[in-house]
Amino acid sequence: MRVFVTGATGFVGSAVVQELLRAGHQVLGLARSDASAQALTDAGADVLRGSIEDLESLASGAAQADGVIHTAFIHDFSKFLENCEKDRLAIGALGAALKGTNKPLIVTSGTALVGGGKLATENDLPDPQGHNPRVASDLAVAKLAEEGVHVSLVRLPPSVHGAGDHGFVPMIIAMAREKGESAYPGNGENLWPAVNRFDAAKVFVLALEKGAPNAIYHANSEEGVPFREIATLIGKHLNLPVVSKTAENAAAHFGWFTHFASLNNPTSSQITRDILGWKPEHQDLLTDIDVAGYFK
Repeated sequence: MRVFVTGATGFVGSAVVQELLRAGHQVLGLARSDASAQALTDAGADVLRGSIEDLESLASGAAQADGVIHTAFIHDFSKFLENCEKDRLAIGALGAALKGTNKPLIVTSGTALVGGGKLATENDLPDPQGHNPRVASDLAVAKLAEEGVHVSLVRLPPSVHGAGDHGFVPMIIAMAREKGESAYPGNGENLWPAVNRFDAAKVFVLALEKGAPNAIYHANSEEGVPFREIATLIGKHLNLPVVSKTAENAAAHFGWFTHFASLNNPTSSQITRDILGWKPEHQDLLTDIDVAGYFK
């Protein structure tokens, strides 16, 4: 297949591109900058210049492909609501270009939208009236499915980890360095599901190749890592005290990140493993934090 990939040079998207090429597919990657275009060329992919804010470029890429994998998202949490709206519009543009073709569209979402502290499964749906604006992406996918688009959803866990990670774990490390202590909220038993980025990439490719329309897949290899264990390992590496924070003190330590630090999101991926035959092969979150260059 010729596959159009948004976010093709991102932490997850670049792994998806590698996995697609390894599986024998052709890749058309969306590139916003010269550096991204060169990275795609070096990887062996074709390049389409544009961005997820340029809806015409998205429609053009989708029209040139046999399938689409949408991993792009603007990770500026100071404009989170605005960026969720941009993602909704991007999903709509990609879906409109694929309507009536039966070409698969794979869209990225997050496990944090479901579960509410109990074990989340692929059958759980987010509250459309919930407080997390990221639900807009799931609602956009549901709308496309109703319109007959061959669309499915891959939910990523809070930590997609590995060498080169610039997501939540590096943020926690930076906060520990700044505050002089590695903290966790309450008893630290809240659970973060996790996955290595190359295992996550395989879910996207399997969903493209084998997935059913209007399906939901979970790309997490671990159901939940206690946040306290993450904080403890960070404290060990930085030689800092590891401390519990009350709700009030957690807000002072973590700031805008408090919601994520307190997230209790145990998540199953058993349905995904059974349906797609996915078998995670890479190392777990704590091993990656220990050895994958997080403290350079």
